[in-house]
Amino acid sequence: MAKLTTILDQIDAGTMLLPEFQRGYVWNRDQVRGLMRSLYRGYPVGALLVWETESTDQAIRGAAAGATGQKSLLLDGQQRVTTLYGIVRGRAPVFFEGDPSVFEELRFNVLTEAFQFHAPVKMKDDPFWIDVTELFVDGTRATYKALAAHPDTAEDFPTYAERIQQLRNVLEKDFHVEAITGADKTVDVVVDIFNRVNSGGTKLSKGDLALARICSEWGEARPTMRRNLDRWAAGGFHFTADWLLRTVNAVATGRAPFSALEDVSSADFEHSLNVTLPAIDHFLSDLAVGRLGLDHDRVLMGRYAVPVLARHLSNRGGRFADGAEADRALYWYLQAALRGRFAGSTETFLAKDLETVDKSGIDGVIAALARSRKGNLAIDAQDFEGVGRGSRSYPLLYLLARVNGARDLVSGTELGRTSSPVGVHEIFPKTWLSRAGLGRSEVNAIANFAFVTPASGTRLSGRDPAQYLAELDPEVLRSQWIPEDPSLWSIDAFPEFLAARRELLARSANEFLDALHAGTRPWAGRLEQIVVTDEPDETDARAAQVRSLLDELVEMGFARPALDTEIPDPETGRPLAVAEAFWADGLQPGQGAPVVLELDPDEADLPRLAELGCEVFTSVDALRGYVQRRSEVVSGDAGAETTSGAGLRAVDPDAVAEEVDADFDRAVLASIDTCREELRYNPRWFRVMVNQHGAMGATRRLLRAPAVSDGFVKLWQLGRLDLTAEALVADPRFSRLFDDDEVRIARLRLDEYGTGATAR
Repeated sequence: MAKLTTILDQIDAGTMLLPEFQRGYVWNRDQVRGLMRSLYRGYPVGALLVWETESTDQAIRGAAAGATGQKSLLLDGQQRVTTLYGIVRGRAPVFFEGDPSVFEELRFNVLTEAFQFHAPVKMKDDPFWIDVTELFVDGTRATYKALAAHPDTAEDFPTYAERIQQLRNVLEKDFHVEAITGADKTVDVVVDIFNRVNSGGTKLSKGDLALARICSEWGEARPTMRRNLDRWAAGGFHFTADWLLRTVNAVATGRAPFSALEDVSSADFEHSLNVTLPAIDHFLSDLAVGRLGLDHDRVLMGRYAVPVLARHLSNRGGRFADGAEADRALYWYLQAALRGRFAGSTETFLAKDLETVDKSGIDGVIAALARSRKGNLAIDAQDFEGVGRGSRSYPLLYLLARVNGARDLVSGTELGRTSSPVGVHEIFPKTWLSRAGLGRSEVNAIANFAFVTPASGTRLSGRDPAQYLAELDPEVLRSQWIPEDPSLWSIDAFPEFLAARRELLARSANEFLDALHAGTRPWAGRLEQIVVTDEPDETDARAAQVRSLLDELVEMGFARPALDTEIPDPETGRPLAVAEAFWADGLQPGQGAPVVLELDPDEADLPRLAELGCEVFTSVDALRGYVQRRSEVVSGDAGAETTSGAGLRAVDPDAVAEEVDADFDRAVLASIDTCREELRYNPRWFRVMVNQHGAMGATRRLLRAPAVSDGFVKLWQLGRLDLTAEALVADPRFSRLFDDDEVRIARLRLDEYGTGATAR
């Protein structure tokens, strides 16, 4: 057993640390509150598992240079110990990797005995909230003095002082510490133990296991990799440690499985890493950006083709033989990405291509890919049938715009020639297409995307393409493959417009790829990295709803997901969905199943996603509810009323005439019936809320939510915001039932999304 004070002192002394193979801190604020609540109430919080070893034997994160002697390396309990150190000491421990704000500014309410993080408006001038870290760092004197002096807390000061002492007693909490010792406990044995005991935490991947052995011999392996991953991220390209390790493995061994690293010495690994890094830099800077214009993370497709190219470069001394060979390499890279070569069974195809590139070079992998496609590597119009920016065809569209000098639709200036950023413009406004009853595959079609500066996008937003396209320079239209036939510029002809533009794009793509393959494309000039905006349309209620949810989740400490992204089948590479959001490693990295937000379930293979172990949510409200319930459980607040509407004033029900309340009930039910009868839309979740909480209670819950509901988005798409609960709240007949804040929120939502969405 060891008291918490002893454990914290060990961290300060540098005798309790982390093994280098441990991943970073992943807890969120609800888990922090839950731990403190459990400790305060004397609940069990689990034992710690440490590996006792000599610092000279293993790579240790945070150890001082030249430190010797026995160390206790945390295997199980990192999140708990790190949290408690951060709260009690007021700073992160030396081995910390993560966001320290997760455990900063924790408050304790001496009246309710609740733990919450600092909320300036809610806690302003409230004497019952005390700073937990300040209490541990500075002691009790100042807190006792403030409570004894304030009229609201002075009367029950003895009770509050007792609770503060109970909180301070957390320092005396005894933790059971189990140690792994012995010369036979090699890093392989310890890593296996780590994975077994960490069933509810972050599992080590095969790459982590391989790197653990390397780190045991060369402690700078993981830090060196992290520094370069951070360097690329600062330049706009986000890679995983597994991806980099896979590339180093390819250079070092010419093989795909991480098991190949078992025979690689730390010296050979260091050499291979030093060869790999400039190869990746050459590919990114000179080729992907400078030659193809793939200058930001979203459009950098086919990442697992890079290990093959890095292997080839290492075989050739770091550079391609000439420009023609570099272009053929890019031809293979693009074709492999577009064909989903590494979307499924990555290790299998990577192994084949590494073997081929060693034997036959770039021409060999091109020939192998052509054979797998029965000799047909031509791009056709169907290749541009993608939906959303997460589809495979979006990077190709962007690439064509960059390499062919696409021009801004309004100014006629070549995109990227000025400092102005570039964004996506929908040639036919999305709201128009939705109101015309078109499905998602057409509303979000890649062939409806063009690229413009923000100023031009604002000028063209919401306009009838039949009008504004006629005003534009025909040469500018041709530079972005926009059909020049005016008969295709109407909503009624939208499918024909898409088909015609796809044909133009396919022709341009084949010309570019053929020139790369033949080595005939001039090398004069270099494309520079430009700023690409990725902000959703502010007038798109669904995009705003999703954005609000994601901001809320990130604020709660959950991971930021991949947005508008294609999810391939890991076995076949077949696209299963283009999801609004995808947490491939769970809402918290390494914890829980992959999470998918797919708002168009008819366009996705939901059974296969479920078979693969994904948690799939088909509405924003469902995912938000799931996260709220999960957070209530881990924080210990299960059963408590949500505080999301803490700033809203309650309305005195006695101040409102009963007949007016009954009129509101009837109006709500009439809106629901109209949705079902006229729109063939059943707002069943709102109906459930009305049954549970009444019309007034259900409406107030919608207004307290940080964003509009699924029902609001659906009615916005149908052009019937007059049937929303917000419309009833703003109605003069009922507005006096609600307070000023509630009415303001309702009117703000209607004003923000009312353009183009009024009743037909």
